[in-house]
Amino acid sequence: MTERPIPVAILGASGYIGQHFARLLAEHPDFGVPRFVSTERSEGKRLGEVWQLAEPPPAPIEDARLETLSPGALVRAGIRVVFSALPSGTAGPLESELSRRGVAVFTNASDHRRDADVPLMVPEVNGEHLALAQNRPRGRGLLVANPNCSAAGLVLALAPIVHRLDPRSIHVTTYQALSGAGYPGVPSLSITDNVVPFIEGEEEKLAQESARILGTRRGRGVAPLAVPILAHCARVGTREGHLEAVTIETGVSVRRAEIEDAWMEFDPLRGDALPTAPHPPIELRREADRPQPLRDRWAGRPARARGMAAVIGRVRWDPPFLRFFVLSHNAVRGGAGGSVLNAELALAHGALDRAGRSRR
Repeated sequence: MTERPIPVAILGASGYIGQHFARLLAEHPDFGVPRFVSTERSEGKRLGEVWQLAEPPPAPIEDARLETLSPGALVRAGIRVVFSALPSGTAGPLESELSRRGVAVFTNASDHRRDADVPLMVPEVNGEHLALAQNRPRGRGLLVANPNCSAAGLVLALAPIVHRLDPRSIHVTTYQALSGAGYPGVPSLSITDNVVPFIEGEEEKLAQESARILGTRRGRGVAPLAVPILAHCARVGTREGHLEAVTIETGVSVRRAEIEDAWMEFDPLRGDALPTAPHPPIELRREADRPQPLRDRWAGRPARARGMAAVIGRVRWDPPFLRFFVLSHNAVRGGAGGSVLNAELALAHGALDRAGRSRR
């Protein structure tokens, strides 16, 4: 049985996603107050000094100090779980080394998303993919990735309906917030009075990762959803919250009420008692002008799950085409919150107990 609270650390703790990790873990019922790992440039600073989020840091961690700690030092400190907010490219080798030493890693980076033995997870959609981690070599720590921030919201919206509609194709256009580019993000003179219709690699990630998450686990791998996902991705001048316009070309005709009921009844984690899981994970808005980032990005109940729900609105059903908008918080559901929920699921299913113990 895993001891509680579980000793944890955040890699990249001074960054935008790292601070969302800090906010969610500051008073978590299962995970201890984190060690905050950052670069030498930030070493020794108080977390409150580098805080970038609109809300102030939780009181228990405001005066915590940023540290530089190697994988070996984290192991010697007894850290069992690491949450990674490191940039892609930097993240991969460190995450691999920590896993090799028996530490469980839950990452927001893209480096390991295509690894066959690394679950790419949104728990409400494909929690059963956690079993892929059993294919990792004995003694290795769990390594679980959450997907691209736009994919997280898209798959939540698709999961309750995609197999009912027998889709021929899925078209999605994203309007992605500035914070999706990290801090300090896009220069103001590049985005003011502007929309940038290109985000490098984003359209490919959105299509490929969504297909994998919505796919079927077969043996030691996943058969991706065999439906074309055609994406346009643009950067817009909102701070937080990715808005997506979705069109599904369907192969069957069902009543609109059946589609809406499927969204409203969708809550597969209802009985799992995961602290950061929203209930319900999808909120359906009837207003003609919703969802909107400014008004809906913090959707999610209970209070701990703020920002974890996807909001669907402007539903139009003209068979064979279903059209709607979906909004999700890119840094919470599509970032730190997604990783924390992955860790909660792994803990609830005993996967952290089965993972390799630390090697020195």
